[in-house]
Amino acid sequence: MASDEGSVRVDSWIWSVRLTKTRSMASSACRAGHVRVNGERVKPAHTVRSGDEVRLRHAGRDRIVVVSRIVRKRVGAPVAVECYVDNSPPPPPREHTVPIGLRDRGTGRPTKRDRRDMERLRGTPGGLG
Repeated sequence: MASDEGSVRVDSWIWSVRLTKTRSMASSACRAGHVRVNGERVKPAHTVRSGDEVRLRHAGRDRIVVVSRIVRKRVGAPVAVECYVDNSPPPPPREHTVPIGLRDRGTGRPTKRDRRDMERLRGTPGGLG
């Protein structure tokens, strides 16, 4: 299941240690340039060895991990945490994230005027003005 020697594809390793939900998400992140190994953008087939630094931009968050163990197959969460050292900055607190589109319960669908007002507040094009 896990070994400490050799190398494995970067997309497979990212998926195996549960940094992404699916392997296809990991490989598409590599193709889009959101994955760097030791500072270089890599393709999904790039190999990862123990000691490499992997930077992943996923779900609006930067993850910086150092590979401590090579895993070839997906493992459980407690084992996955042991496979890397997480040097990521902490996620922003929930109160600092801006809620988008929150409406009172039971108010129904927004009217055209409500939609334009929301767009005007966000500063997005589409509202009259």
